[in-house]
Amino acid sequence: MVRKIAIDLGTTNVSVYVPKKGILINEPSVVALSAADSKIMAIGVEAKEMIGRTPESIIAAHPLQDGVIANYRVTRSMLKSFVDRVTGRVRFFKPEIMISVPAGVTSTEKRAVIDACMAAGAKETFLIKQPIAAALGAGVPIATASGNMIIDIGGGTSEVAVIALGDIVTSKSVRVGGLKMDRAITNYIRKKFNLVIGEQKAEEIKIKIGSALSPKKDEKLEISGSNAVTGLPESTIISAEEVTKGLKQPLLDIINTVKEVLQNTPPELASDVMDKGIILTGGGARLRDIDTLLTKVTGVPCEVAEEPERCTIKGCGIALDHLDSYKKSVLWAK
Repeated sequence: MVRKIAIDLGTTNVSVYVPKKGILINEPSVVALSAADSKIMAIGVEAKEMIGRTPESIIAAHPLQDGVIANYRVTRSMLKSFVDRVTGRVRFFKPEIMISVPAGVTSTEKRAVIDACMAAGAKETFLIKQPIAAALGAGVPIATASGNMIIDIGGGTSEVAVIALGDIVTSKSVRVGGLKMDRAITNYIRKKFNLVIGEQKAEEIKIKIGSALSPKKDEKLEISGSNAVTGLPESTIISAEEVTKGLKQPLLDIINTVKEVLQNTPPELASDVMDKGIILTGGGARLRDIDTLLTKVTGVPCEVAEEPERCTIKGCGIALDHLDSYKKSVLWAK
């Protein structure tokens, strides 16, 4: 008898929350399709394991790109699969669904999300801006007149926002996140070592030895891939210092976005942000020393929230549990 569901529809991960039960699903937003007839073969963890390993007859891909729906039909099927898993295929009531979207989403992108949720079996769909959901999940008191700044670094987008009185005062989205960081590592390794590696290997390198600043202890990791010239399998050793160099451009894009939002923040709120500091959320906040780097370049203290990758889904859950309180200021509804 599930009547309400909260969903964090991320580029790399989908989380599903049900009131009183907590987060029931946290899986990669990856779908494997048959190339011949586009029939869905696997969703989530099973599909992610296929990335870079599929024959020509199967395509494994992210149906969301840069935080928004790139393939509507596949996204709808993925959402339906996850909704069915938490509600059961046979249900007496259609659930109300709360879903997070980037703050800079266009009306067309917004409509695509609502339509996908309705087609997945929702009675009513509510949209919540990601920075607001992330702030709620991080325990930030968003309803006060005092300003709070949040940086949410997701898989496809990074959202920077200053929040006061329950809504966003100034914000900017940049389509840079965990996936762009992975691609930057892949490109750097190809240029430096003539080695071609896959998406999953790049993510593994980022998690194991990736750092936003030059590490004090230069760790090393053995990696394998294909030689870009001969096409033959090859191994090499990469250092944490080299990964930091590879990550320079996506981090610079995030830094420039943060500076732009700070420059556009009203003086009174800028003073509040200086006093309270900046909260970092999203899976990208797990990158080692990213808080230290942002503190260094902005002069504002930065702190990573507890369980940063879960802040958005927790915030969606809080807004869903107190729907009437948040209906006016933070939600779009259909």
